[in-house]
Amino acid sequence: MISYPSKSTYFLLVFLLFFSFISCSQSKSNKSKHTNSVRISNNPNLKITTGADQTNEYLHLLTKKNIAVVANQTSVIFKKNNLYRHLVDSLLSLNIKVSKVFSPEHGFRGNVDAGEKVEDGKDTKTGLPIVSLYGKNKKPSSEQLKNIDVVIFDIQDVGVRFYTYISTLHYIMEACAENNIPLIVLDRPNPNGHYIDGPTLEIEHKSFVGMHPVPLVYGMTIGEYAQMINGEAWLKNKVSCDLTVIPLKNYSHKSEYSLPLRPSPNLPNDKSINLYPSLGFFEGTTINAGRGTENQFQQYGAPFFPKNEFSYSPKPNFGSKYPKHQDSICYGVDLKNTPKLNAVNIEWLVDAYTKTPKNETFFGKTFTIHAGNTTLEEQLKAGLSAKKIHQSWQAKIDEFKFIRKKYLLYN
Repeated sequence: MISYPSKSTYFLLVFLLFFSFISCSQSKSNKSKHTNSVRISNNPNLKITTGADQTNEYLHLLTKKNIAVVANQTSVIFKKNNLYRHLVDSLLSLNIKVSKVFSPEHGFRGNVDAGEKVEDGKDTKTGLPIVSLYGKNKKPSSEQLKNIDVVIFDIQDVGVRFYTYISTLHYIMEACAENNIPLIVLDRPNPNGHYIDGPTLEIEHKSFVGMHPVPLVYGMTIGEYAQMINGEAWLKNKVSCDLTVIPLKNYSHKSEYSLPLRPSPNLPNDKSINLYPSLGFFEGTTINAGRGTENQFQQYGAPFFPKNEFSYSPKPNFGSKYPKHQDSICYGVDLKNTPKLNAVNIEWLVDAYTKTPKNETFFGKTFTIHAGNTTLEEQLKAGLSAKKIHQSWQAKIDEFKFIRKKYLLYN
């Protein structure tokens, strides 16, 4: 005779099975959290929390270790009422042994012109040695990393290929891999993370202004980008960095995010950051893109453009000691009231090339490395329309999107 369980026993078994299921789900959730899974929220009322702000997520990785920090003026921990404290100062106050600071282009305090040599030195506030990673020394040497147990990378990026902070990230990852030093990237939002566009770099035109075969605007945070550098084996000799990313909270690639601090001297506000991918091409030409004014990357012009109602005269200022066409009257285009861009606007480059007289030089020495290929210059010289130039980028953008998916931490 078969014996059936009583009702009470039956309900007890169902309860235990349900509890077991819930426990397994929680266990999986906790496990994924430690593998850089991130909590996503599209609720605009929830504040985005940077990786640096989440000290409880990384302090245990730094205790009783010698730390080097790759940082600049954007490497801050935010407090209430829009106050903030530099990451280095915060770590020192928490008795974390910071032994050295590595600084990128524009320096540790972010006050050096684009392209200007950044010198080694000592931080006046903390007395810490500062090692420049811009100039001849772009990659930390084994000697410079001697006795370092962990490196922290915390720099606000703007998501554009020729913005050199991702090149510094590459060399930091390479040096850490070669010297068996773990790297922690404290993630920050990408203000241009809402789209992917622009010409893709061809590897034969690799330089510090662009090191990887990615579109001009790649739609990834710096933490996601670090994972892609590792995963695509882009480091020298295909070494792999021991990488930990402290992800953002309440962030998606469609999140609106206003940078509280300028990421470099000539990106003073949200408008300049949004226009930078489109106007950055002018860095490789003789056209002034607002440097030497208070509207950097919000206008463009040249003395040899046709005269019109809008004009300005570039003068030396913070971030631009020697602006193009200094003290000359430049006629051009005012873009301060342009609606927010969701794509690279190549019409302005076509417009500037068309307005440049044949007896004037347009292309500079660095145009190819800013474009990432020779094709864009050829297209302009051939008189292709902005629409046709833009369409020519799409196939490689689609290829990149397929690669990009593997490394995303956020929707």
